[in-house]
Amino acid sequence: MDLDLPDDALELRKVVRDFAVQEVAPVAEELDRTKAFPYELVAKMGELGWMGIPFPEEVGGAGGTTLQYAVAVEELTRIDSSVAITMCAHTSLGTQPIWLFGDDAQKAEYLPDLCAGKKLGAFGLTEPEAGSDAGALKTRASLDGGTWTIDGSKQFITNAGTDISGHVAITAITGETTDAKGRTRPEISNLIVPNGTPGYEIGEPYRKMGWNASDTRPLSFSGAEVPEAHLLGPRGQGFKQFMRILDGGRIGVAAMGLGLAQGALDEAAAYAKSRNAFGGPIARFGQIQAKIADMATEIEAARLLVYRAAALKDAGRDFSLTAAQAKLKTGRLAVKASEEAVQIHGGYGYIEEYPVCRFYRDAKILTIGEGTDEVQQMVISRAVLA
Repeated sequence: MDLDLPDDALELRKVVRDFAVQEVAPVAEELDRTKAFPYELVAKMGELGWMGIPFPEEVGGAGGTTLQYAVAVEELTRIDSSVAITMCAHTSLGTQPIWLFGDDAQKAEYLPDLCAGKKLGAFGLTEPEAGSDAGALKTRASLDGGTWTIDGSKQFITNAGTDISGHVAITAITGETTDAKGRTRPEISNLIVPNGTPGYEIGEPYRKMGWNASDTRPLSFSGAEVPEAHLLGPRGQGFKQFMRILDGGRIGVAAMGLGLAQGALDEAAAYAKSRNAFGGPIARFGQIQAKIADMATEIEAARLLVYRAAALKDAGRDFSLTAAQAKLKTGRLAVKASEEAVQIHGGYGYIEEYPVCRFYRDAKILTIGEGTDEVQQMVISRAVLA
């Protein structure tokens, strides 16, 4: 399972695993049932330095690697996806844009609290008419007298509406630009919008199939004003920026798919050994053994992809293709493994007291969020055919 991981990743795996088993597992079912945000767990993870694992110590991070981050996400998701996506979205989508594209003043203002988990960050890309077609966004921002005025809406945004949410970085059309062929196109830029900004409204939480303890809401902007200095990186570079953000974010979501599949296998194997039928444990039956064997094999193959994507990123090499492959593989695997785990549990797999029921509901979004399977196939096929 550890695939010759470096010592720092192995040690982090053990610590996160212990935390997940001792702190997360006892409350996961209740958090899911009551749809309660895991404030206490987030605070503890912040104190442990896990809300800023891949960011340098000089900005408040833990100075870790992408591989360490992926291992931590994997181990959290092995127990509960809502806790994992809170950390994952905060790191990959909420904090990464500030680290990658923020100026010195923005980094100094936002990164320390983000890396410490005192504030949660969010990223606003998806809109009612702009999901997979991210370039079709409608939100606009106009600059006048040193102030950006923002109008539009975002949807399916994670971490924007909690008591500790600090900001959302949004994509917006800030003008028009002309390409080399003389065609006029929207100019897309990214802007930092702090919580509490007048005209920035955070909607009610969605009623979701899964990830029930995660905060997911629509956002709206009606004449919301932020200073010109809240532009994130150069004006007009928003599309390139969010494509780079999504590439890195796919490693985190792939680690979630891997962790959920492993958690489903853990539960299925334990149940198969303890459940007696026809005079003994059902683990002795060939059909059950075949399911377990297939799950275990596919999980190990997926783990290689996830860790390779993380290692490529850490090495400063192109990881876009591998991240897309890992995300595609693990999302599908999470759905299949959780389904098989429910099947092995029989009727009990349909009962909420058993974790596999929650895993099954949580799995499907992993084939949709951070780029649908169809988008990953497009990314992969373009790279192969090129």
